[in-house]
Amino acid sequence: MAIFGGVPLFYMELALGQFHRTGAISIWKHICPIFKGIGFAICIIALYVSFYYNTIIAWALYYFYSSFTSTLPWTNCDNPWNTANCTNYFGKNNVTWTNYSRSPAEEFYTRNVLEIHKSSGLRGVGGIRWQLLLCLFLIYTIVYFSLWKGVKTSGKVVWVTATLPYVVLVILLIRGATLPGAWRGVVFYLKPKWEKLLETSVWVDAAAQIFFSLGPGFGVLLALASYNPFTNNCYRDALVTSLVNCLTSFISGFVIFTVLGYMAEMRNVEVEDVAKDKGPSLLFITYPEAIANMVGSTFFAIIFFVMMITLGLDSTFGGLEAIITAVMDEYPQYLSQRRELFVLGLVIVCFLGSLSTLTHGGAYVVKLLEEFGVGSSIIAVGFLEAIAVSWFYGITRFCNDIKSMLGFSPGIFWKVCWVAISPAFLAYIIVSSLLDQPPLILFDYKYPDWSITVGYIIGASSFMWIPIYMVYKLVWTPGSLKQRLAVCMRPERTIRDPQTDSLSMTPVP
Repeated sequence: MAIFGGVPLFYMELALGQFHRTGAISIWKHICPIFKGIGFAICIIALYVSFYYNTIIAWALYYFYSSFTSTLPWTNCDNPWNTANCTNYFGKNNVTWTNYSRSPAEEFYTRNVLEIHKSSGLRGVGGIRWQLLLCLFLIYTIVYFSLWKGVKTSGKVVWVTATLPYVVLVILLIRGATLPGAWRGVVFYLKPKWEKLLETSVWVDAAAQIFFSLGPGFGVLLALASYNPFTNNCYRDALVTSLVNCLTSFISGFVIFTVLGYMAEMRNVEVEDVAKDKGPSLLFITYPEAIANMVGSTFFAIIFFVMMITLGLDSTFGGLEAIITAVMDEYPQYLSQRRELFVLGLVIVCFLGSLSTLTHGGAYVVKLLEEFGVGSSIIAVGFLEAIAVSWFYGITRFCNDIKSMLGFSPGIFWKVCWVAISPAFLAYIIVSSLLDQPPLILFDYKYPDWSITVGYIIGASSFMWIPIYMVYKLVWTPGSLKQRLAVCMRPERTIRDPQTDSLSMTPVP
């Protein structure tokens, strides 16, 4: 999925951003103007991501603050938030684990951090947790002062936020490898079950992982590549970045599964039973629970949550920069001299949009936004982007653009991927995910039917701007229908001045 789908799309977006030197909205007048709605859809999706993603970073910040104690608060069942179901099995023999048993780490997360027991579900999310509000405010303050001056500021910040996680990963990997039972986790991680290749869900999961990990379709690659020098070797960048990304994911697997093997050893169960948790449950329950029972638990908890915060901030910088670059390039006459004010306004909007995720039932809102606000919408956007570039803009023209930057044209492999394989890869994910919709459940709470309908509306609220803009463009363009279609699909040619490296546009005949 990486070779035939993820990396070609990654390379395509880097080349587009670098050649046309503009953000996700205004780039479409250079490619195929009728698809400009894709740019607006990308910005709305990025907003939805910021509404819930920064709340997850706020949870990590709360854990980070809570870690500055000699005994981590999720180590035992002697805290005010614990219930009679709290069961601590570490360092004890003959502990009975039932379906009602809850670990200290789970109760710390659900009853102290989230206080989700005070919510009755999406109909009654409860009040706002002021502690999380304070954490989120601090996160957005860091984000603002990292982005307000542009990529020169954020570029310096990510030297820390992008490199520090690697140091932490190495430390956690060494510690995990020395834990009893770590080998069980590694065997479970590496031993393949070949029959799983016959399951559609495995391929969909692999495709989704690669797509969301490399990030084509989010507008981030377009935005950041637009700041590159015109002759920068984006082909090399695409290959190296993709390789480093996938290797990092692979190594991170060892960090996680050595600890899961340790957990299985301590619980006296199979690794598969421990590894069933995923997403926030893995980050905020399973891994912290293992850390709490290590020697030097406070140190490892602090560096683990520092890593989570820095990784989260990296993603937030990219997502918001995609919106900032797209909107400022589209409306330079209003915003070119007002970047600081615009970024402040954007951060305030994101902060206000996140308030519902800070309530007692905020985790339910986070799950809903995560499933429907991004999900199929961003993959559909990536699909249309690939179609617009390869079929409407033209693969020959696109390859000529790359040749003008790099001095060589992409090979047959890349052309076939862009024209056929990558769009098919995305179409496959979309169809498979829509046909196989498992019930949405979080902490034994099954999402009601009306909430699923709301989720589809949220998903449609971003994607709908693509057909809306198409209709708008056709209606307001003068001439017959044939003439309108010709005008709406005719890109403006980008002409580069080699003296100033500036761009000008002329309509393509």
